[in-house]
Amino acid sequence: MFKFDNTYTRLPEKFFARVAPAGASNPELIKWNPDLARVLGAHPESISQKELAEIFSGQRLLPGSEPIALAYAGHQFGHFVPQLGDGRALLLGEVLDPAGKRHDIQLKGSGRTPFSRGGDGKAPLGPVIREYLVSEGMYHLGLPTTRALAAVSTGELVHRDRIFPGAVLARVASSHIRVGTFEYFAARNDHENLKILAEYSIKRHFPEIEKEPESMLQLFQRVGQAQVELVTGWMAKGFIHGVMNTDNMSIAGETIDYGPCAFMDHFQWHKVFSSIDQSGRYSYANQARITLWNLSRLGDCLLPFIDDGSRNAALMLNRELDYFETRFDEKLMQKMRRKLGILDEHPEDRQLIRNWLQHLETEKLDYTLSFRLLADMLKEEPAPDLFKETPAFHDFYQSWQRRIQSQGLEKKQIREHMDRVNPVYIPRNHKIEQTVNAGLEGDLSLFHEMNEVLARPYEEREGYSSYKLPPEPEETVRATFCGT
Repeated sequence: MFKFDNTYTRLPEKFFARVAPAGASNPELIKWNPDLARVLGAHPESISQKELAEIFSGQRLLPGSEPIALAYAGHQFGHFVPQLGDGRALLLGEVLDPAGKRHDIQLKGSGRTPFSRGGDGKAPLGPVIREYLVSEGMYHLGLPTTRALAAVSTGELVHRDRIFPGAVLARVASSHIRVGTFEYFAARNDHENLKILAEYSIKRHFPEIEKEPESMLQLFQRVGQAQVELVTGWMAKGFIHGVMNTDNMSIAGETIDYGPCAFMDHFQWHKVFSSIDQSGRYSYANQARITLWNLSRLGDCLLPFIDDGSRNAALMLNRELDYFETRFDEKLMQKMRRKLGILDEHPEDRQLIRNWLQHLETEKLDYTLSFRLLADMLKEEPAPDLFKETPAFHDFYQSWQRRIQSQGLEKKQIREHMDRVNPVYIPRNHKIEQTVNAGLEGDLSLFHEMNEVLARPYEEREGYSSYKLPPEPEETVRATFCGT
């Protein structure tokens, strides 16, 4: 089915624990992603649903699979935990696709591991539905992410605050190496394995720098660049990760670990969804600062290997962090300009963007929908009253009109540019909630429909208007929860 080539299992034994998945008593396939399977080199039409359910519940291992739970540490809400690891996940193995690119296939919810810390290692159905929807939605929005290959119900019950049906998610990633993986060895002063990890990461993700004399510094640079690209992409789409702990930060620059994540409805700079984020550490606006904070933790780990660990190494890393801060601001401004149909760069753009976002926040307007409505105002006959005519909106609109006209493009061209970067459909919190609740009652029709909608997020289609609209007051989701 897949061509396995497992390199992580060839690393020293301190990197992982070999664990067999617990399997499931009565696995049934909920959802299969044949398009992703083809990317990985499989031929999904030749596999039965029963076989898929057995494979991706952990009941049956594929030839070449070597299941392991990965060791890592992490800063969780700023507090360091020296040992975390895969407590409910198993890496089945690494797959080489037909182009020779390497992918991890991991099961989430497959049972206990040595890192479970007293937990059962199982996953309730709700978080599996949520991660499948949001991760695939992110992919189709064009944001770097882990992806969902399959979702399987286990036929078992999972006990949390109440009893839920159990499920397993099979997800695919470029790797599962995290900043917390580096912290795991750094905390133990295990420089030998820390260096092995760094060299392995370079070989796997950035082979073009492997022979460079300052490859460790360049590793830091490449990881930083990937994070800047990723998180500015989140913010441009109104996404809040919710738990940007260092153990949730993939060095590959992919969104990973969809816990209490959410897309904003009405815009708020300091919006928080996670029920456990009482201080707003991982708010929408704070994501830039936390990205730099997490990168500084990676820098701490790499410090001994840069310029032979001299004092100059710290100066070099701090210069890189300063550069990332500047680059983050530039990248976010670039992406926000595109959302407003601005394709070149003028000094006044920053204030124009600020005025627009301030208007959205003051008027409690939907972030995603407002950009599409603004583009609709460029139609030859725009619908009346798309926006409430406040003095603030009037001033913004006049400035915006002058700015986009200065580019010498037709209004239709600008609207087309805007519609290419501003989605109609996102994984809205209230729709996910409705889908999860229906799934818990045994109705998966909304789950399948929502996947279909999110697969074409920039294309407005008849019959799906409820997926583009913000929630009614009684539907609003004000807090999201971790599914562990």
